[in-house]
Amino acid sequence: MSYRETVGRGVSGFVYRHVKQDGGAGQFAHVVLDVEPLDSPESGFGFRSAVVGGRVPQEYVRAVEAGCRDALAEGPLGGHPVTGLRVTLTDGSTHVKDSSDTAFRTAGRLGLRDALRACAMVLLEPVVEVTVTVPEDAVGAVLGDLAARRGRVTGSVTRAGATVVTATVPLAELFGYATRLRSRTQGRGTFTTRPGGYAPRPRGDA
Repeated sequence: MSYRETVGRGVSGFVYRHVKQDGGAGQFAHVVLDVEPLDSPESGFGFRSAVVGGRVPQEYVRAVEAGCRDALAEGPLGGHPVTGLRVTLTDGSTHVKDSSDTAFRTAGRLGLRDALRACAMVLLEPVVEVTVTVPEDAVGAVLGDLAARRGRVTGSVTRAGATVVTATVPLAELFGYATRLRSRTQGRGTFTTRPGGYAPRPRGDA
């Protein structure tokens, strides 16, 4: 199941310092990150810099963004991809000899990884839009079955003796639905599906 993770409540002013000394050239990068949710999990990832005074040079800002994108591959809830968030680089500092693209990319990756652990995260599951066409006398049974599958009915129209019900249902709950619909409607019900994006999975269901 292709779950995703998103930020429910973000953090501000998260400080991360990457300092490494191993005999040769050292690595130094210091970043301060704000993490906030976007309007929709479908919004992907946004990044911006609010650093003033050149405290983090532009080439290192790009490295921080690349590192943050690296960190999106695995979220803290279960290693699922992270989406629907914006990261703002608000401050940082460099070292005259030990700062580099590599150091700042590492700071972006590890800094955002730790920042996400400090956020309130939400597990997202794939949902589908289901359109079910059934005889009027079977509507009650079909609605009850959709409710049992955590379906959320979004519309219902009756015409020519048949009722068309539309609902949003978690993909994980649709296994075996064709067989159940046939048995609930004596073979007279039909349904179609299309992807509906992602929705928060209730706590305790994971």
